[in-house]
Amino acid sequence: MNRIVLARCDNYEISRVRAAILSLLEPLGGIGSFVRPGERVLLKPNMLSVKSPEQAVTTHPAIVRVVAELVREAGGRVLIGDSPGIGGFQRVADRSGIARAAAESGAELVEFDDTVDLPGSGTFRRITLARTYWEADKVINLPKLKTHEMMTMTCAVKNLFGAVVGAEKAGWHLKAGASREQFARLLLEIYLLKKPALNIVDAIVAMEGNGPGSGDPLQVGALIAGVNPVAIDVVAGRLAGIPGELLHVEREARRMGLAGTSWEEIEISGASLESFRTIPFRLPVGLDVQFGLPKFLSTIIKRQLTAFPIADRQSCVLCGVCRDACPPEAIEIKNSALTVDQGRCIRCWCCRELCPHDSMRVRRSLVLKMVSALAGRRG
Repeated sequence: MNRIVLARCDNYEISRVRAAILSLLEPLGGIGSFVRPGERVLLKPNMLSVKSPEQAVTTHPAIVRVVAELVREAGGRVLIGDSPGIGGFQRVADRSGIARAAAESGAELVEFDDTVDLPGSGTFRRITLARTYWEADKVINLPKLKTHEMMTMTCAVKNLFGAVVGAEKAGWHLKAGASREQFARLLLEIYLLKKPALNIVDAIVAMEGNGPGSGDPLQVGALIAGVNPVAIDVVAGRLAGIPGELLHVEREARRMGLAGTSWEEIEISGASLESFRTIPFRLPVGLDVQFGLPKFLSTIIKRQLTAFPIADRQSCVLCGVCRDACPPEAIEIKNSALTVDQGRCIRCWCCRELCPHDSMRVRRSLVLKMVSALAGRRG
């Protein structure tokens, strides 16, 4: 059985967060079950971009600080690291409050820069990860629960993609991003290379709508913990009210035969799922309805059922961040305008995820809008 523990916590006041995390870890044996004295323990929060804690883009610093303090109390040496999508590691750490959390807890901030090439054991034969991540004695995964325009939801498994450093992310989006199933398999194979010892999900304030970088904060009041990130994601998806068929990681994990995808394999402890909000998260407008479309459908029909990014000329300042980050190089700036080549676009939504001005919008055909409405989607 995969034990997943839920706890209530309505705000980020340090004493409340500490009490909630202690109660969260108790059914799992406490922090001492995961950390031994002298071990180098890496905390892997979500440090996507230069955003304040109130924007719910990054893992809240209160979570990071409390977990770092608990690890130190257990005798571990604490490292806090990630590879942000945009903005530079130190700027993201400062703006998100994680630098302060590190200083207050006595942890060491470590930017993922040096890498190590690892042989894969599945579809992908070689995967390059951050050396600090790979060489840590233990990894404690601290994701933020958010919607995600490419993968529908980002939580425990997706957060480990941060172990891929810098430009390597764009390369993987190009290699695997055209297929949601392939990209989900990549995420799962990264998880299998080095399994985190523990996962603690920040869902006190989650994100709905156009996540992971431009959505809306949503008060949920939950913390989730467990050893198996696949089972964590299954529970998080139900908490968010997202249909399982839209959760690519869950579907691919089931195809791979990984543990934790079935409710029969999951044991819920602590608070019940039913005690939290019952209104489903509002999903990103960038989702399309290509799930399970037959391959024989023509390009024209598929195009009508696909959403694409488009620049808002009123707010776009032509900074070039989206162009430089675009894996298939589908974006160009010409004649004082930004354009997207829809034929090359793989709909990874990196442009929307990383745009510092929230200027990338979603173009949806009338057919897609009608189908989405009939499917009962909100937003």
